[in-house]
Amino acid sequence: MLPRSPQQLPPIVLTFAASDPSGGAGMQADLMTLSSLGCHPLSVTTALTVQDTVGVGCVLAIDSDCVEDQARTLLEDMPVAAFKIGLLGSIENIVVIAEILADYPGLPVVLDPVLASGRGDELADEEMISGLRELLLPLTTILTPNSLEARRLAVGEERAGEGEHDEASPAPLAECAQTLLDLGCEYVLLTGTHENTARVVNDLYAQRLGLVRSDAWDRLHGSYHGSGCTLASAIAAHLARGLSIDAAVWAAQEYTWQTLAAGFRPGMGQYIPDRFYQTRLRSGALDA
Repeated sequence: MLPRSPQQLPPIVLTFAASDPSGGAGMQADLMTLSSLGCHPLSVTTALTVQDTVGVGCVLAIDSDCVEDQARTLLEDMPVAAFKIGLLGSIENIVVIAEILADYPGLPVVLDPVLASGRGDELADEEMISGLRELLLPLTTILTPNSLEARRLAVGEERAGEGEHDEASPAPLAECAQTLLDLGCEYVLLTGTHENTARVVNDLYAQRLGLVRSDAWDRLHGSYHGSGCTLASAIAAHLARGLSIDAAVWAAQEYTWQTLAAGFRPGMGQYIPDRFYQTRLRSGALDA
């Protein structure tokens, strides 16, 4: 068999993420999602973690020189169609990844700002949050925060003490989205899983346009480990395949909801999305 030409290659997506040994979130979630959607995933490990489906016990950041070497080596060898960014581990990693992204200005960047685990374990300090705001947001095509992450990123440490909003009166999400757009990202997909609404409402905002689409999804029983990673990776996969932002966001939400609906609970904590639900449906392993 002759080797494929570059035009016949599957779309290649490079993900920067921490390893999750449970397979629920992080690097493992990215690799499964990208593979299931027809892409070839490349992985740059930013941190090692001790975690399970209950929570995160420890995060060990990879040295930033090693992070850069991983990425540069891959980028010099293979044509990447999109970047996906998750947990980064340290401010030094944020700095070096920003430098790498700046060298590839034409490629879409999907940033999932992982600030805490589902249990609430802190995964980013204020210095890292400032680095995300100042260095990565201006290079981001689409940011995918949940409402808690959006408020924390938008307010920032310098405004948190001003007393404009508190837990009893949190910042309006539309205002947060606009602040994040003003910081430089082109789009913000703000997910409403943590909001007290009958259905989960995800809103897509764009620079100069404001709200451009709003999608509502039935709430599912339980909580899920890696749903944000799945959504962001699915968007990256669809952008790598040539879809527009609007089409990629819709397709990624549909895929993610289906993975959650088919999710399973292998341990004592959260459910895990079934990223290969389509394969299991075809094989008869799941009820249609």
